[in-house]
Amino acid sequence: MKKSILAILTVVTIAFTSCTSDTPETTPASTFVLKVDDLKGTIIDGSVTLDPTKTYTLTGGLVVKSGATLNIPAGTTIKSDPTADSKTIYIAVERGAKIFVNGTAAKPVVMTSGNAVPTEGNWGGLIICGDAKVNTGDNGTSEVGGLLYGGNNNADSSGEINYLKISYTGSKFSDSKEYNGVSFFGVGSGTKVSNIYTFESGDDAIEFFGGAVNASNLVMINSYDDSLDFADGYVGTITNVYINGISFGGVEGSNNGANDIALPMTDAKITNISIVKGTASKFTASEKAINFKEGGGKQTYTNLFVDGITTFAKLDANTGATARIAAGEFKVNGANFVTANNTTATYVTNQTGAGAGATLPSWADWTK
Repeated sequence: MKKSILAILTVVTIAFTSCTSDTPETTPASTFVLKVDDLKGTIIDGSVTLDPTKTYTLTGGLVVKSGATLNIPAGTTIKSDPTADSKTIYIAVERGAKIFVNGTAAKPVVMTSGNAVPTEGNWGGLIICGDAKVNTGDNGTSEVGGLLYGGNNNADSSGEINYLKISYTGSKFSDSKEYNGVSFFGVGSGTKVSNIYTFESGDDAIEFFGGAVNASNLVMINSYDDSLDFADGYVGTITNVYINGISFGGVEGSNNGANDIALPMTDAKITNISIVKGTASKFTASEKAINFKEGGGKQTYTNLFVDGITTFAKLDANTGATARIAAGEFKVNGANFVTANNTTATYVTNQTGAGAGATLPSWADWTK
């Protein structure tokens, strides 16, 4: 009898285990009320997933709080409300929260202006905050959005961004501050970032404030400040970058505005990059191909191509930056940058940059 009972229990246990192992994990519900024509508010818990068959109207700030998740499937479109105050329209991800932008080449996620005649500055942009190290101190406050960022976990994950088209960003947050297209504040290397296309960015296209996140396949077209910017102890690798339409610097790289030798020191490695001034008269590249700023930190450019810019770099003349240059920590296409030889022709010869020199590379065909 004991053997029979044991056999029955064994069968029941196996059957129960089989059933439970096949049961998918449920996504935690959120108390957030999702409205297609009024997308704004604070996601404080659970996971919220947008519907790719809908076009959402972003009417104000959408903030994902710590512990919550925002999922944006392939093919989703989000447009700013043309009747709302442009400086109040943005998407922000708090430290400890996650965002998953799950676009594809055929169906990218689109964040854009809802104005009938869109222009740069029609809305804010995308802000992501993480727990990675910055050299301005832990618990910094993002320059727009007022969110805390920075910590000691360089492997922190804020989620994933893949195949995102983001355009007409850069509204003024205050008299002296504007949104970037995409801002990464202390974001860690556990975050996956690839295939971002920015267009008509009122301020910088993409900026990294410290952190250790890596990124690849970035296209920045028509930026009205700098195109690519990194600062505050950013330590990471950025691969495959195509920039066209430069107002100030193609790349602005700095260490720390208050202390140009602050640690951890910026250590950025940029590989396969094309910097193209652009043909329109408004694109002057007034701060050159590279703006080596506020101590500069360590900067290494490999397979860098430049078009339309004669003087290679704008140089910080203070002791932090001059020390980095003297130490050979500003490297361009295998050579140490030398202040006396500050011409593009000195450093750029037969490089292909992002893949096709001044022409949009094939890996970026999805942006057309």
